[in-house]
Amino acid sequence: MSWDWDEGTLAALRHFLVARGLGGDDPRPRRIGDGHSNLTYLIQLRDGVAVLRRPPPPPLPKGANDVLREARILGALAGQQVPVPQVLAVAAAGEVLDVPFYIMQHIPGHVLTTGRPAGFDPAAMAYAMTETLARLHRVDWRAAGLGDFGRPENFNARHLDRLRALMLARDDTPPAWLSDMAATLAADIPAESGSAIVHNDFRVGNLIWGADPAPTVLAILDWELATIGDPLLDLGYLICCHPVGDKVLNPTQELSTVLCGPDAPEARDIAAAYARQTGADLSRLNWYAAMVAWKMAVLFDYQNRIGRDAYYQDATQAPRFIAAAERFLTRPLL
Repeated sequence: MSWDWDEGTLAALRHFLVARGLGGDDPRPRRIGDGHSNLTYLIQLRDGVAVLRRPPPPPLPKGANDVLREARILGALAGQQVPVPQVLAVAAAGEVLDVPFYIMQHIPGHVLTTGRPAGFDPAAMAYAMTETLARLHRVDWRAAGLGDFGRPENFNARHLDRLRALMLARDDTPPAWLSDMAATLAADIPAESGSAIVHNDFRVGNLIWGADPAPTVLAILDWELATIGDPLLDLGYLICCHPVGDKVLNPTQELSTVLCGPDAPEARDIAAAYARQTGADLSRLNWYAAMVAWKMAVLFDYQNRIGRDAYYQDATQAPRFIAAAERFLTRPLL
């Protein structure tokens, strides 16, 4: 997934920025973030800095890494009670680069995963995240112009089928720990709890944080997987990533240990807070959390097999997600 700017692409970017009334003579793109999907750069503008998002180099699976989709949902959420960066400019594939990209407002703050500065209480952070997710799910997505952004009908079954197809896209037989969990989940798919904007990757490391006077979510990042679907899938993901109370951490929990500490809430506390803010029926939350854990196992197993990113070469990653799914199916979350 390596790519870098050359003189030709830098010149095209300079021209684009000037034409949009944004740019100076030297954008100086600098790679930021540790994501394993879209590429993110800090660039210099005439009056400050901004962030540019583009897909990784081809080839890409159909529908993957759709940055124009990201830009659309960020624009739709502008003015809503959800913290997102402002989109400053969008470029189609071939307009500047051979791939599309967009430029968004740079929001100063902290991106936290495993360590935290003074003033970031883990309990306050966990509840701030839960409140922010609840606000996202309360957005009227039709009124926001997202009526064609996803298909919420039969969302849970279609989502499972899509991941099962990826699980089967291989030359050998899937390991039993993947296929058995798929069968267990497919045998008991709940009806959708409702329809909402689903971020699909809502975790602590995809947020920008401030701490004045208390931990505050300044912006939600990484919208490439967002759709319209069952909001409890987002809550299940938040639960799956929450590291408190589990002795053996799955990979997304390992990237969320900033939320560990004295008096940090457990998964049931987060679920209860979400229910108070949304009125959602969480009686099937265990299925959603297990579904997310199995989904992550499928995705990590796929990345491990194709071998494009060294991060996924740890063979214990996918089985640890399956262990989490098994716990979710047997351990009450309420």
